[in-house]
Amino acid sequence: MTNILDDYALMSPLRHRNNWLKLAIVLFGLLAGVSATSPIPPIFIALCMSFATVALGKAPLKTYFKLLLAPLGFAIAGIIIIVFFSGSGPELLSFKFLGYPLSVRTDGLELALLVLARSISGMCCLYFLALTTPMIELFAVLKAARLPESLIELSMLIYRYIFVFLDMALCIRYAQTVRLGYSNFKRSINSLGMLASTLFIRSWEQGDKLFLAMNSRCYDGKMTLFEVKRPVKATELLLTSAYFISTLALFYFTKNISIF
Repeated sequence: MTNILDDYALMSPLRHRNNWLKLAIVLFGLLAGVSATSPIPPIFIALCMSFATVALGKAPLKTYFKLLLAPLGFAIAGIIIIVFFSGSGPELLSFKFLGYPLSVRTDGLELALLVLARSISGMCCLYFLALTTPMIELFAVLKAARLPESLIELSMLIYRYIFVFLDMALCIRYAQTVRLGYSNFKRSINSLGMLASTLFIRSWEQGDKLFLAMNSRCYDGKMTLFEVKRPVKATELLLTSAYFISTLALFYFTKNISIF
């Protein structure tokens, strides 16, 4: 099976940094990016997060760009609607498409650029956290933050078995493919139905096995999670402070700037 985000997080040098500091950086970037009224602060946040993820976190650049492309497609689809069907002000471009007049106005284009910048900054912040912090450590942080234990344990089990069943589904599909199970439409439908039914039965059996295994190990409704204590170094605190101050300064000085 191909690498998942946790594989890159486990190999990242930033994994050994304080998780609370990384979480604070991500939350600050998300709030500042969403609150910005100009595209400049979100773009600055995206560049900083990308640099930290790729240069400091050693995430593969090609993989990072591939990860950004998937959600970016949805963002661009929404931005096209904003560009052509919202806003006022001077008209920048107009044409007819299938007899229907379309126009691009300054306010609509500015709003589209702002939404795009916010989307990219949010994605970069989340990928910074996902590619530098293993999920098990995030769960430990959430438990330390006093979130309900039942919610954390359910999230852990769901996250774990997503990849177990995904790997199982890929193996079943590969076995069907080499037996020409997808050679035509009728066989494809039949194979897909068999895959779904087999996966459902396997998941049910796996759930029973997990329940028995946990009970045999004296499971009392609580999973023990240990949070590794990593002190914040002075250089990390200095760089984080510089990032916060620079972002806030851009946020303040660009709040009334209009691109068009």
